Amino acid sequence: MASAMTCSAADLLPHLGNSANATAAAEFICGRFTAVSEYLSNTTYAVDSTYLLFSAYLVFAMQLGFAMLCAGSVRAKNTMNIMLTNVLDAAAGGLSYYLFGFAFAFGAPSNGFIGKHFFGLKEFPSQSFDYSYFLYQWAFAIAAAGITSGSIAERTQFVAYLIYSSFLTGLVYPIVSH
Repeated sequence: MASAMTCSAADLLPHLGNSANATAAAEFICGRFTAVSEYLSNTTYAVDSTYLLFSAYLVFAMQLGFAMLCAGSVRAKNTMNIMLTNVLDAAAGGLSYYLFGFAFAFGAPSNGFIGKHFFGLKEFPSQSFDYSYFLYQWAFAIAAAGITSGSIAERTQFVAYLIYSSFLTGLVYPIVSH
């Protein structure tokens, strides 16, 4: 698609005739075309990033729904424990996904089963990387762990659940999303 968006003065000269200013006019037209093309490219990037960030926030808000569901499925004395579990689920899951999960899911080049580059986002920050994509994928990884939190509420110890959540967001979900 990038080749269809190029302009050269040599391509426009036959259409502008053989006047003395034809070359200058062709260069001016191509310069304006290039400026508009770059503007549209930047606008497209901004719209795409905004959409990804908004979507990530919506997926992250699902954590609140899972927390309310879990709170409704436990006894009143364990409600605060379940809320803390959901908050730390996002934190522990975020750390696990940052260190291992993103590399397992999107570390290219990879074998067909699992990624093997970018552990701990090693080669980042990079201006060419879209960080909104990382946030979006992280939100889904912790949502996968949050879905199961209600089913094991009041049945596991707190530390065991954090280990489970880290394992799910750092290994299981990334392999599936790879």
